[in-house]
Amino acid sequence: MFGLLTKGSKQLKADKIQGDPFRACVEAIVAGDDVTAIGLLDALPLLAQARAGHGATRQSPKRNFFEQILHYMYEGDTALHMAAAAHQTRIVDELIARGADIRARNRRGAEPLHYAVDGGPGLSAWDQSAQAKIIGRLIRAGADPNAVDKSGVAPLHRAVRNRCAVAVKALIDGGADPRAPNRNGSTPMLLANQNTGKSGSGSTEAKAQQKKILRLLEEHGAT
Repeated sequence: MFGLLTKGSKQLKADKIQGDPFRACVEAIVAGDDVTAIGLLDALPLLAQARAGHGATRQSPKRNFFEQILHYMYEGDTALHMAAAAHQTRIVDELIARGADIRARNRRGAEPLHYAVDGGPGLSAWDQSAQAKIIGRLIRAGADPNAVDKSGVAPLHRAVRNRCAVAVKALIDGGADPRAPNRNGSTPMLLANQNTGKSGSGSTEAKAQQKKILRLLEEHGAT
């Protein structure tokens, strides 16, 4: 259909366009292959607004788990969700410029900003600088720092549990309420003091992040 699309020193093969271009774009994004991702977006501009028609389920989780970033893709996710999760600043900027829906919600109610706060100590794909930049860019583009998913969880609750201090700071700087409870009544401060139960949560790095988060919350009046 599109033959070969030359982009820089690489070429986009027709099967990436004809097979499942949305998935091909997501795979390029999580792999950090900006050239291929942008080439696909150039060839099919609607990919910036497209949503995953299917995703990870309990019955079939593996195909939609991306090892590079240790993250699932769920039904309703957009390329912007996955670029935010992968901390790919260039692609996030490209997608915003191409009209991606900043407030798109997947089947779990998570928006791209929820995904941007994922990562954490011990994960090789965690890019703290890129994470903070993406959070700021999404909020400036119209993301609600206090948006909750279907479980009543806001990005700040998620960032605290992930032990991402830079994400906590970026969210608070962007207007997140440091005192707002989740649906279960847990405030960010309570979540910061709790054991997350996640692998590596007891590591030296995770504990250092926890201390930074507690200090940030205290500085902003959280109780």
